[in-house]
Amino acid sequence: MEVPLCEKFGQCGGCAYQDLSYEEELRVKLESLKATLREKAALEDELFYPVTASPKPYFYRQRLDLTLRKSRGEWKLGYIHPTEHHLLEVEHCPIAREEINAVLPGLKAEALANIPEKYKNANIVVRTDDTGKVRWGGIGRHSLRMQPEDYFFTTVKGVKVFYSLETFFQANLSILDLVMDRLAALETWDQNTIFFDLYSGVGLFGLVFAGRVGQVIMIEESSASDKIARYNVSHHNMGNVRVLDGSVEKHLPVFAESFKGRKIAMIDPPRKGLSPAVIECLKQTTELPVLFYLSCSPQSLARDLKDLTDGGHWKVESVHPFDFFPKTSHIETLVKLSRN
Repeated sequence: MEVPLCEKFGQCGGCAYQDLSYEEELRVKLESLKATLREKAALEDELFYPVTASPKPYFYRQRLDLTLRKSRGEWKLGYIHPTEHHLLEVEHCPIAREEINAVLPGLKAEALANIPEKYKNANIVVRTDDTGKVRWGGIGRHSLRMQPEDYFFTTVKGVKVFYSLETFFQANLSILDLVMDRLAALETWDQNTIFFDLYSGVGLFGLVFAGRVGQVIMIEESSASDKIARYNVSHHNMGNVRVLDGSVEKHLPVFAESFKGRKIAMIDPPRKGLSPAVIECLKQTTELPVLFYLSCSPQSLARDLKDLTDGGHWKVESVHPFDFFPKTSHIETLVKLSRN
């Protein structure tokens, strides 16, 4: 057993494994993932690779989501317990980046100095990046919007990727190079390859692989992410990258048929997984022979893999877990599928 770094471990509902060694945590997570995918998607053990450890098991999160709430005349800032729903105040979090921890003790006072009198609660987003700057928002309409000169960025495999307070971006920056290395090793990437980055967000995967392939097609529905994806492409002057605003089921069939060459797709959906419309689109887009599915939810992943493989449209080639969320119960999973 390990001594938890957090004095409030077990109270906030966030962390799960601070009392285990990191090796034991990875073992538990792999067995849990196997059990979920075996039960729902009937995957065999030989498909699973070992969990890739995070370079930083603590102090890795570049984003915290906090609740500011007034209760019985007193303001509190902290985490909402996921099942008991009480608010636990925090001024230090061992899984958050050190830069964020440095501002947490004074954040409540700073937020209260900016909150209108009529407010009783607010959802506060706090973020940092490679430079160590910290910004927060969440009070008032459009408070998460940022100007380009203020965007956060991280460098992944030598490519600078910008993001903002209001856009999705992976919480653990330290592990992203390892994910890209695994993707590069699992397929042949060359100038004859067309790469489809589905649910592309700000364009992380498309940007990193743009130099390896002939063409990148990014598809994203969120207008905020679409805006920064275009900024990222423009910043790097990537003439072989096209950003499409809209749904996967709208754009993928059209563009998969339009381009000649070898096609690889990457899909990184929200925690809830893929909609039935996207599942059907992926089944019917026969021009797409290789699909990588990156998921933060083993439950929705298991459901979607079952749906994709039913009827023999796709088969699972390999399963690659990554510990994006050390000391919590969550795990990120990269699955390679090929068309039957």
